[in-house]
Amino acid sequence: MVTSANPRRVFVLGATGTIGRATVRALLRRGHEVVCFVRPRSGVGGALTPDDSVQPLAGATVRFGDVTNPGSLAREGFRGERFDALVSCLASRTGAPRDAWAVDHRAHVQALQAARAAGVAHMVLLSAICVQKPVLAFQRAKLAFEKTLIESGVAYSIVRPTAFFKSLSGQIERVRRGKPFLVFGDGTLTACKPISDADLAAYLAGCLEDAGRLNRVLPIGGPGEAITPRQQGERLFALLARPPRFTQVPVALLDAIIGVLGAAGRVLPALADKAELARIGRYYATESMLLLNPETGRYDAAATPSTGTETLFDFYADLVRGAVAPERGDHAVF
Repeated sequence: MVTSANPRRVFVLGATGTIGRATVRALLRRGHEVVCFVRPRSGVGGALTPDDSVQPLAGATVRFGDVTNPGSLAREGFRGERFDALVSCLASRTGAPRDAWAVDHRAHVQALQAARAAGVAHMVLLSAICVQKPVLAFQRAKLAFEKTLIESGVAYSIVRPTAFFKSLSGQIERVRRGKPFLVFGDGTLTACKPISDADLAAYLAGCLEDAGRLNRVLPIGGPGEAITPRQQGERLFALLARPPRFTQVPVALLDAIIGVLGAAGRVLPALADKAELARIGRYYATESMLLLNPETGRYDAAATPSTGTETLFDFYADLVRGAVAPERGDHAVF
């Protein structure tokens, strides 16, 4: 266990998500005093009651309010108290434009303003590696806040992780039921270096200790080589002791869906959000979650930094054995 030589008072946003909970645990293990600000009804679809939220955050102080409301953030969150650091694992749930700009940008701008008034000198921000190539609303919203943070005068550590284990675990039950593993194209269009919640949480918490991570944008992946969706499927079939079977989904199918929903969305706003979700799906189907070389325009697995010890295939093995249960949330594709 790593214990901080300089324990801090840390205000945490996004603490009820899987990465947020892991980050709170990592901060507590290091001896920091942690105050979490969460919604009264948090979790997927607001399914968690206040008691449900408090239990997995044992050891931290949990306060309830609305992070999108500056008044609530000040009254119920910071309460006029002093803090040393702000750590945010907060993200929009759907990535739809209205949600993205409200949470990924505006709520963070308001939180940064309140944090500065509370004496916060360092913010650790969980962003995403996909903002390197911004074509979607949530990517632009995240980048806009990154820029605000960098220019704020507050010391920052902007962490851009690669793919999460939970995002790559949606087909386990499908394959277990005897169905083929779905891949876009031939399954080798993209690659990533997935990172576990615990390894990412340790990295985020470590930003408060490591001067080398101060005032930097930090892409980070998990241990091992980059892996493709086809490799993910092959390993899953091997763990289930079954011959590999794949169904190849053409990217053109996604393009057709986006076209139909986009046209319909000009009449029905709800379908416009669905079109954006389809665009998000297409992005992840065709873009690698690796460091982008700005000179070549190519993704570079070798240049993508790694941290931690747990691999995606370790996680798959635990899922197959029933040692852990996947928690996938609002961003499931399959």
